[in-house]
Amino acid sequence: MILGITGGIASGKTTVAQAFQALGAVVVSADVLAREVVCPGTKVLQQITEYFGGLVLREDGTLNRQLMAEMVFNDDQARIALNGMTHPAIAALARTRLGEAKQGGAPLVIYDAPLLYEVGADREVDKVLVVRVDAEVQLTRLMARDGINRPQALARVAAQMPQAEKVARADFVVDNSGTAKETQGQVRSLMERLSPAAEEPKF
Repeated sequence: MILGITGGIASGKTTVAQAFQALGAVVVSADVLAREVVCPGTKVLQQITEYFGGLVLREDGTLNRQLMAEMVFNDDQARIALNGMTHPAIAALARTRLGEAKQGGAPLVIYDAPLLYEVGADREVDKVLVVRVDAEVQLTRLMARDGINRPQALARVAAQMPQAEKVARADFVVDNSGTAKETQGQVRSLMERLSPAAEEPKF
């Protein structure tokens, strides 16, 4: 089975994916793929540079992802253009990596994708798990993680698909509002349901 994992910003998607990995699942990360498709020499990076200009590149020729994010956050046209360049490339690479992982005989394959629903990648997986988190916990974690203030954190949360909508569409939900041990317990129970042959946890 290929299980898609998604959720809001700072909900703990990667933490949950790592918990599945500790139980023997193979994880394919959309964030990692997103970095791969814009490596120096790629067609996507060339397209980005032609559209946005050379200022988006660092001195070593790599994409300045932070600057890119700032440029598109409040500019819908720029964000749509960037997504049009990156998302098809990420989707194609994801299909390849997920197919390879499935052929490898893993008890479960995870596709960790923040924008799973937004880009239609839920059609590429068998089931979807949404990681939910209480609103205040989410804001606190986001501010601490990114070093931003509350209004900035609220703006980033508001820019995404509402958590309630993702939860409503999910096949499974893990609540990551509590302790790491509580989250791991939910993951372990779900892993047992989805893959009886899973490994003993390496927590």
